Amino acid sequence: MNQRTRIKICGLTREVDVDAAVNAGADAVGFVFYRGSPRHVAVARAVELAQRLPPFVMPVGLFVNAPAPEVIAVLAAMPQLVLQFHGDESPDECRAYGRPYLRAARMRPGFDLLDFAVAHADAQALLLDTHFEGFGGSGRVFDWSLVPANVPLPVVLSGGLHAANVAEGIARVRPWAVDVSSGVESAASGKGIKDAAAIRRFCEVVREADARHAAAPA
Repeated sequence: MNQRTRIKICGLTREVDVDAAVNAGADAVGFVFYRGSPRHVAVARAVELAQRLPPFVMPVGLFVNAPAPEVIAVLAAMPQLVLQFHGDESPDECRAYGRPYLRAARMRPGFDLLDFAVAHADAQALLLDTHFEGFGGSGRVFDWSLVPANVPLPVVLSGGLHAANVAEGIARVRPWAVDVSSGVESAASGKGIKDAAAIRRFCEVVREADARHAAAPA
């Protein structure tokens, strides 16, 4: 069965960017609730933006070591939200809300992704990002050879992706989904301001990569 790589556009802060992601065919959009990020949005703002999403486009909320009352408040305002934990949250903390969640894995040499997957066996997927000193996305690519072939959970490839390298990432890792933020932003506009043409091209390249994989001999 041919796999369609899902696409998540993260760090959205404007209506026009939500519309661009939807129109380009994104499967999910991410709202950052981590105050240390330049892409942070308040809950009320995220609610406004999420109202623009059509059915079957998933809103995802990114949290970093957030107190439980904060997460609960966001879920009360956005009951359809999928959680994404990007800090030091334990498996018990991730599953405490009884909601679907993605768990970020900060990839570096020596990190045991298979053990991490076992510990978070109830996660919807593992989001593989680049390890760096800090939290949230780094905008840098990690060594894709660190990803073992037998990860027992769906994998979301993240970390420094853009239209020029996402096809290679898909070919090498064969992820269930890809996640992009800074790779569809204009350097001139600043962090958190997406570029509609870059979003559209990124999604086109993902679809082209899927088509090539589907056409390749088994």
